[in-house]
Amino acid sequence: MQLGLAAWHRYVLNNDMDLLDELIAQDAVFHSPVVHTPQRGREKVMLYLGAAARVFAGASFTYVREMVDGSEVCLEFTAMIAGTEIDGVDLIRFDLEGRIVDFKVMVRPLRAIDVLWEKMAAELENT
Repeated sequence: MQLGLAAWHRYVLNNDMDLLDELIAQDAVFHSPVVHTPQRGREKVMLYLGAAARVFAGASFTYVREMVDGSEVCLEFTAMIAGTEIDGVDLIRFDLEGRIVDFKVMVRPLRAIDVLWEKMAAELENT
């Protein structure tokens, strides 16, 4: 699992889509803070995480706290998008090979959710 977490940090640092592709399990699930239904499968998870990387590019995105419990990880982050300060957490579960099998994003405050919904919708439309 530590290999998966280290790979995730490398992906965030370098935005390496090839690395992300290797990191996501075939049956991975993504839980968005703005979409009610889970997005299932590597292709969908790649789509959403890739769009999020583009939305957060240049947004002073920073992980400020990390909590690890076996294969479960909670990464707290901050960012600034369109003048809105965003606080959130990425809840990630890895499989035994270090691949992501479940990824949930939670965000606050409400204004941040509105901004992310708007930016992610625009980004996903362009894909």
